[in-house]
Amino acid sequence: MADGPESPADAAGRVALERMFACLDEGRSFRLEAGAGAGKTYSLEKALRRLIDRRGVELLRRRQQVGCITYTNVAKDEINSRIQAHPAVRPETVHGFCWSVLQDFQTTLRQLVPDLPDWPERLEPVGGIGTRRVHYELGYPSVSDEQVTLRHEDVLALMIQALALPKFRKVLTARYPILLIDEYQDTDAPFVDALKGWFLDLGEGPLIGLFGDHWQKIYGEGCGLVEHAALEVIDKNANFRSVDPIVQMLNRMRPALPQMVGDPDAPGEARVFHTNGWPGVRRTGQGGGHWTGDTSPEAARAYFQHIKTRLADEGWDFAIEKTKILMLSHSVLAREQGYASIPPIYGQFNDPWLKKDDPHIKFLTDQLEPASAAFASQRFGEMFECFGAGMPRIRRHQDKVAWAEAMQALIALRLSASIGEVIDFIAAQPHMRLPEAVEDRERRLADVGPEPVEGESRRVTQLRKLRAVPYTELIALDRFIDGHTPFATKHGVKGAEFENVLVIVGRGWNKYNFAQMLEWIDAGPPADKAALFESNRNLFYVACSRPKVRLALLFTQILSANAMAKLTAWFGAANIIALPAAPEMPQG
Repeated sequence: MADGPESPADAAGRVALERMFACLDEGRSFRLEAGAGAGKTYSLEKALRRLIDRRGVELLRRRQQVGCITYTNVAKDEINSRIQAHPAVRPETVHGFCWSVLQDFQTTLRQLVPDLPDWPERLEPVGGIGTRRVHYELGYPSVSDEQVTLRHEDVLALMIQALALPKFRKVLTARYPILLIDEYQDTDAPFVDALKGWFLDLGEGPLIGLFGDHWQKIYGEGCGLVEHAALEVIDKNANFRSVDPIVQMLNRMRPALPQMVGDPDAPGEARVFHTNGWPGVRRTGQGGGHWTGDTSPEAARAYFQHIKTRLADEGWDFAIEKTKILMLSHSVLAREQGYASIPPIYGQFNDPWLKKDDPHIKFLTDQLEPASAAFASQRFGEMFECFGAGMPRIRRHQDKVAWAEAMQALIALRLSASIGEVIDFIAAQPHMRLPEAVEDRERRLADVGPEPVEGESRRVTQLRKLRAVPYTELIALDRFIDGHTPFATKHGVKGAEFENVLVIVGRGWNKYNFAQMLEWIDAGPPADKAALFESNRNLFYVACSRPKVRLALLFTQILSANAMAKLTAWFGAANIIALPAAPEMPQG
């Protein structure tokens, strides 16, 4: 740290660290709530460093470790790097952590596995589980003469059941007297409930430290806010990322967690541009209510080009390394993105392709595309991680040749073949494996046959059509989806930040309506809409908190008087800007 007066952010950060250190030293469980830009990972690293320095030797002598649960393998590797892979700390994903204890309870596992979903059907043909060893590596289920191999979801289900056993809890606590959980808000809710019920409620078990921010829970499976009388709440009231105009806006949006900035005098901006003056006919609920209130697609495109030109004239640098454009709407650019064949396959439902509910799209965008990028950059370890934790590593020269030739062929196929041809190529490789859900859908299509059959299921019909789409459209779709999220989640990047952020806010799917969210802020949402409200609020907060210097929001959906009033209260009247009724339409 540079010499000189302590900045407001540094002072707030120091207070939070001192409180956290007191909890670690005195054996009290805690939740460190670190808002956007607060330096959560720095706090976690400081916690681990203190434990290593003060208790590392003792932990190793007792054959104990600090368990550190992370959200991704990339985050696990980052933590390992920061602590130089100290043996007193075990960073793991939640599945890896759970399995590190479960694997030694084979008798218990053999009793529990046959009652898990889908396992009776797998075990019945071989006469039951018998004395087979229960194994977990790739996350693909299988049964052999010697062992059964678990799915990812099986591991968490088994962990929750095993925590009910006193002996299991005793062994876990003996091995991991301290358990720190990174990005706690995204952790599986039943698993967190089990930790609360069997440890915090009973006043026993490991010291538990939670690091995260429940306003940054943007994934549906996460537990969100964790509250318990045994958890000391430590708010980290600092923001080391953004300039004061952005932080003050965030503080008005979230007054319960005020933040202090590093440099109160650094210039920057946070502005809202709206299209309420557009004179055209707004889109209606016909063909899907999730479009209601938006401009026409042509007008949305025109406003998007208008705002980009205006901001560039004001000095914004739209180079990819300087500015992130977040599409909290897919009305603006969808038609131009080059994946026109994919949405019609699913009719009015966007979730299969936009939210990757379709297993083929999920595999190709979340695994194959990142793996291809990693291979092209010669990051081979990352490539294997993309295909799945535990993917067989290269053990001999022939393995290296096989992987290299297959990946080179795949990268070429991606540019010339259909989605079905790419899937078939992977399925034909002895050293590659498709996810179980993809294999299952492929089997169902094969059972029906190559030609459409009257009465075939909707999913079979959808897969038949998807397989015929050029793979280049999948690549285009992948790029588009990445523009919808503040986090490049498929690459494991959490907490991304950019110099400038332009957020396009509009309609386009039924789970998000940000204008409605703004109307509900003060009065609260209807009782049956609480989860919907929270997901909208959180994604909006995360998007607004990415930039370091400049933030601009473009609303293509109409804003009611109440929604406009809330934006005015957050951003200030001078920063709410009405766009012209008829922006110049882009050519082409």
